[in-house]
Parts: sequence; structure tokens; C-alpha cells
Amino acid sequence: MNDNPDHLQKLGDIAATAGIRRIHILAWRDLEDVEAGGSEVHAGEVARLWAEAGLEVVMRTSYAQGHTARATRDGYQVIRKAGRYMVFPRAAGSEAMHRYGKRDALVEIWNGMPFFSPLWATGPRVVFLHHVHADMWKMVLPPNLARMGDVLERRVAPQIYRRSRMITLSPSSKQEMLDIGFKADRIEVIPPGVDRRFTPGGTRSTKPLVVGVGRLVPVKRFDRLIRAVTTARASAPDLELLLVGTGPDKPALEELVESLDATSFVRFAGRVSDDQLVDIYRSAWAVASSSVREGWGMTLTEAAACGTPSVATRIPGHTDAVAEGQSGLLVDDDADLARQLARIATDAQLRATLHRGALEHAAGFTWSVTATRILEALAQEARPRSRGAAGRLG
Repeated sequence: MNDNPDHLQKLGDIAATAGIRRIHILAWRDLEDVEAGGSEVHAGEVARLWAEAGLEVVMRTSYAQGHTARATRDGYQVIRKAGRYMVFPRAAGSEAMHRYGKRDALVEIWNGMPFFSPLWATGPRVVFLHHVHADMWKMVLPPNLARMGDVLERRVAPQIYRRSRMITLSPSSKQEMLDIGFKADRIEVIPPGVDRRFTPGGTRSTKPLVVGVGRLVPVKRFDRLIRAVTTARASAPDLELLLVGTGPDKPALEELVESLDATSFVRFAGRVSDDQLVDIYRSAWAVASSSVREGWGMTLTEAAACGTPSVATRIPGHTDAVAEGQSGLLVDDDADLARQLARIATDAQLRATLHRGALEHAAGFTWSVTATRILEALAQEARPRSRGAAGRLG
């Protein structure tokens, strides 16, 4: 997919002025991984645009099931080696020894476990932290490991990264970072974009349809959404729910649907293609997220670009991805979630207002702007002397 030539020219000019030709990206998972989500989409879109602008981009991730260790995707090189845990020391060691060639700049994507780039990396560098994981540790790890992860994130890492140029997705995520000790002048907020394939059109479902999109994992709390839709049907008896995605929680969610006698109105779509996802967004009356932790909520802005409003939990990330009362509704608890889903299903005037507001809100997010602003941050790190000692890499 070729992007705006003017934006690509701007990217090339920024890189050339800063002396940046080759960028390495460290990420936990690859876009082809079965567990890939918003973080991987974000990295892939940025890498694609940089490659289209003529930069050499190498992305180093963990092994992706069923895929080769090396590949070229959208013009950039992908190296997938090591497992979920060993990727961190092995990728750091490879980069420290320049095993994949010299780089002019480095992007570290910190997704739970950091690569600790301040301890070994030299040269221009930025670190992407989508959100603070906080109570997510308890949802995905045994108690002892969860405590270790929490201590690492809240007490150890902020000290190690105190001089690093940090990038996050939203003002609310920045506030979370400030709360655990990061410095405001080293954090930049750069929202994600929305792919141009997400546009209005198609045909709305004849029945009220709510769609939930994402990995079926504990942090997404799809069980709350299933219960909320079941409750909302007391006021909106035709309301249906479609869950898009795969993950380890699927058997438990299917059991929940059975126990609630909800099989007639709750469906699982599994993993779908990009084109199918667009059609699903366009057919929905609302997209919903009952997640307890997000850096942004990319499904909410993707759906908004299709003219579909959102109903989402009031958490950091969602409060920025959703323009409350304009592109969607934010909820404070499970009862409120059920109330607002029923409201969307029964109030045509509200849906029309939110449809217009969703399109207007989503128009402000483009991957070209995201990729440009991240590259500008890297370019600024390539010229530390002009910013004084405070700007030097940690």
C-alpha cells in the first residue's frame, strides 16, 4: 500500500538531515504471531512507512509459529528468533554485538518486559511504552512472577530508563508513567493512526449488533461484555454480540455463553481477514471494549473510521481513543456497560449523532503522522548537543 508521496518525501528528508539511514526495531512479537495485537500492528505500520520512504528497517522479534526466521515484509526485514522469554537477552546481545549490521538508530518497544536498551545501546534511541501493565501482571503470570514484573515495572525500570526518550500513545498513559517515576520532559505522546481501509460503507445489520474485537485473554474481560449484552437484552431483546479474535480464554467464554443460555445471540467469529474486519465494523451498531487495561484501543478508532461508535470502559487509553459523547460512550461499571449497550440499540437519534462524531474523530488519526512524529523524535536524539545535557541518551 503506497502512502502519500509528500509524507514519504518528508520522512526521507527528516532521516537524511539527521544522518539516519538504517533503523533497528526490537519488539516482543511479530505481526505474523498468532497472539499479535495492536502493538504489533503499530510497529508494522510505522516500519512499512519508513521502508517506503527509503529507510532500511530491521525488526527483531521472537519466533512466530509457522513462519521462517527471516523474511521481508512491506519493504523491511523481519528476524524472528528465540522464544517468548529468551528473545529479550538474545535480541539485546545480538544488537550490542551488531550481529545484524550497524544501525543509525534504535527503537525499543517495551511490551511488559523491557529489553533494557539503556544498559547496552549507543546512538539515537527511542523507547515505546504503550501503557503501564499494573494489574495485568496478576492476570497473566503466577503470583511470584507477577510480583517480580510489578516491581520491575514500577521501581526498577523507571530508574534505568530515566534519561531515555519515551513515547506513549495517549495523555492518560503518560500520566500512568509519571505516577511510577518517569519524567514529564522525557515522555512524548504520539497517538496511533487508522489504516485507510477503514471507511464508511456497506450495510448495517438488520438487528442491533455489538462487536468486540481482540485477543481472547483475561485483560480484555470479554466475559463482562457477554454478561452485559445478556443483561441489556431485557431492554433491547434483539441485541446480538459478535466476538472477533482468538485466544486462550475462548473455551471459558464458550462455557459462559452456554451457562447463560446465550448461544442464540452470542457468536465467535475467530480470526478474520482485514477485509472481513472492515465489513464487520460496518455492519455493527457499536463496537465495545470491556478491557481493564489498554494503551489506546485501536479497534475503537478503526470502527470509528467506519462510522461505528463505541461503548468502552473508562480506563487510560480508552479515554483518549474515544471522544466521549461524540464518537462513543464511556462506562464506569458492568451495570453502566449494559445500560449504554441497550441505549445504543434502542436510540436511533443517538446512533446517528455518534456516527457523525465517530467519523469526525477518526479523521484526525493517520499512520503517516504517527510515523513522521516518531522519526522526528529519533532525529532529535541524533542531535543531542543542540538540546544540552538533559537530552543525552540514558
